[in-house]
Amino acid sequence: MSAESWSERLFGGFRKTSERLTENLAGIVSSTKLSDAQLDDIEDALILSDLGPRAAARIRERLANERFERGADEHAIKLAVAEEIAAILRPVAKPLEITAFPRPQVILVIGVNGSGKTTTIAKLGHLFQEQDYGVMFAAGDTFRAAAIGQLTVWAERIGVEVVRGPEGGDPASIVFEGVKLATEKGIDALIVDTAGRLHNKRELMDELAKIRRVLGRINPEAPHDVVLVLDATNGQNALQQIAIFKELAGVTGLIMTKLDGTARGGVLVAAAEQYGLPIHAIGVGEKIDDLRPFDPDLVARVIAGVA
Repeated sequence: MSAESWSERLFGGFRKTSERLTENLAGIVSSTKLSDAQLDDIEDALILSDLGPRAAARIRERLANERFERGADEHAIKLAVAEEIAAILRPVAKPLEITAFPRPQVILVIGVNGSGKTTTIAKLGHLFQEQDYGVMFAAGDTFRAAAIGQLTVWAERIGVEVVRGPEGGDPASIVFEGVKLATEKGIDALIVDTAGRLHNKRELMDELAKIRRVLGRINPEAPHDVVLVLDATNGQNALQQIAIFKELAGVTGLIMTKLDGTARGGVLVAAAEQYGLPIHAIGVGEKIDDLRPFDPDLVARVIAGVA
């Protein structure tokens, strides 16, 4: 995929956010400083664009201190907004890198059902393949037969082996088998699907704790990553999911999916400002190469509508 088409896709993905921001900035013209009333309007627009109150307050403060030498018009304000969003996002933009020794690097992928978790595992596997890493999947979401089937279909499509068991089987034993097989075969990355049901937190916690215990017996460093997949269309609900899964599963990083134009992509900024967790990648569609490492400067410009 060319860089240009990726940025075009991002524009589409963040369209709802940037349009809302543009609507609220339209017609603002000022001398070198913005008035309190104008700053209030911009802060409200940022909150309505799902950037969250903390990030909105931070951007407002930046704008309040900004001297617009040529006058504050819509474009100048957008540039300043883009710069501050980039400053929020840069510290959390960290690609998921395969560094574990001994191999394999065990990556637990978690997220609520419907977040695009299983598809994201396939895309992540494909991303690693493009970097010449050997990849294997483990179908640890044994709660839903559909999840096992879906992961298997994707694995066949990209030519990856998948370790699986029966529906209702023990996820920890599947993960154990996966690590054993991946070690024997010299695989670099073992990506593990996990159950996404949140209505019974205790059960989910117990299951993840058991997987961790089993992994710890094979390799004390594993799991090396616990990646939470978030559905961008959920807006502020995504922030609540981060809080819950951070507590339940010790999340180490995020992947944001479904940035498809209906999305409320501003929540990426809110997540970065509130939690500071690494954002590894973002997804803009259903195709296998629709997941790419997170570029904070490009995303900041797209959200502010100046890319």
